Amino acid sequence: MKIDRVVFREYDIRGIAGSQITDEFAFLLGRGFGSYLKQSGFKNCIIGHDNRESSPQLKNHFIEGLTQSGIDVLDAGMVPTPLAYFAQKKLNLDACAIVTASHNPPQFNGFKLVAGEHGLYGKEILKIADILESRSFISGKGIVKEINVEQDYIDFMKEKFQFKSKMKICIDTGNGTAGPFVRKLFSALGIDFEGLYLESDNSFPNHLPDPVVAENLKDLINLVKEKKFDAGFGLDGDGDRIGVIGSDGSILWGDQLLIIFGLDILKRKPGATVIFDVKCTLALEEEIKNAGGRPIMWKTGHSLIKAKLMEEKAELGGELSGHIYFADEYFGFDDAIYACLRLLRILESTGKKPQQLLEGKKRYYSSPEIRIEVGEEKKYKIVEAIKDFYKTRYRISDIDGVKVYFPDGWALARVSNTQPAIVLRIEGTTEKALEEIKGQFMDKVKEQIK
Repeated sequence: MKIDRVVFREYDIRGIAGSQITDEFAFLLGRGFGSYLKQSGFKNCIIGHDNRESSPQLKNHFIEGLTQSGIDVLDAGMVPTPLAYFAQKKLNLDACAIVTASHNPPQFNGFKLVAGEHGLYGKEILKIADILESRSFISGKGIVKEINVEQDYIDFMKEKFQFKSKMKICIDTGNGTAGPFVRKLFSALGIDFEGLYLESDNSFPNHLPDPVVAENLKDLINLVKEKKFDAGFGLDGDGDRIGVIGSDGSILWGDQLLIIFGLDILKRKPGATVIFDVKCTLALEEEIKNAGGRPIMWKTGHSLIKAKLMEEKAELGGELSGHIYFADEYFGFDDAIYACLRLLRILESTGKKPQQLLEGKKRYYSSPEIRIEVGEEKKYKIVEAIKDFYKTRYRISDIDGVKVYFPDGWALARVSNTQPAIVLRIEGTTEKALEEIKGQFMDKVKEQIK
């Protein structure tokens, strides 16, 4: 079997199930990841899968590959991604793998891989591709044991969170993997909630489970306003990204949530470090700095942010896309379910609604994330050309793509790590500034796409 290296992306492995991500590929990947783990001195791995139709079978073939490379496997079954991460930490296991394509349409699938403390990304993921291509596998005989991790997670959260007030919230999991578990957890914690699309349905009949797309939040917004809920929460397909709706129906994006969480942590931990990705608002950096914190901008991508969080020994990290990483009272991985509970705790202690927590904070005018499909190879050339044009005209950051700093805002162009697309975001200090920057920046982008 020839390996399609396109599926080995910057921080996970993802492609079309049945053509790019096949049973044979899953087996070989298991052998490759298992050999990689063995080379690192690791012996065991926990594995879970999402609710996609192809996931259980892909998982079984992947497990077969792992065991044939001498890795002992704990099979957690169908669980939200954060529960597999949690079990790895709690049980002190060497590695973790999740079969998931997160928020992608049903025809996709993939793998998130963790070795030791680190989610694999970049060169480390490509090392596994090299092992697959060369078939340089280590052989052995591992064992498989089924494990239930849900109750441990529930017990942990019951120790951490005791809610006394009866806030009314609703939660939309978009028929993804997290819904049935969230129902159990919130009931166990005595949270007064109403569920929207909590049933697991891998055709995603209502909307894709992606809370960073405003269109996907419409039903949640309507429900919050209609029933006068205190807040609404949207989770992505595998439960590691969060979107929040205020009681007034407003959307709080990931960077705004980082302001709320960051300022809350800084009250208890002066000087705390907050990592955020290049797409986040400048207001986040300014608010954290003004509160005595240490803001650090970094590359987009869950494995990249997590690695930077550990490198800087930061208390908090996050992305515009709703990945939030708590390391002050938690394990430092992205967990949207835990993020819901942290926000509920803040709402209860302050008596405020989500949008009220941002009152008096700096706020700029931002475009939504703009994705333009341009092809896998062309995307790199386009971003490089934009950088070449602007680098002699304005201050830029090339941490991840190119972020151009104008006198009254900024514009970002970067390569998508999960799609054959470029990703844009623009921000201005005023609405007029946003429109002006957007106009000239989009013209330059379109020029390069032709």
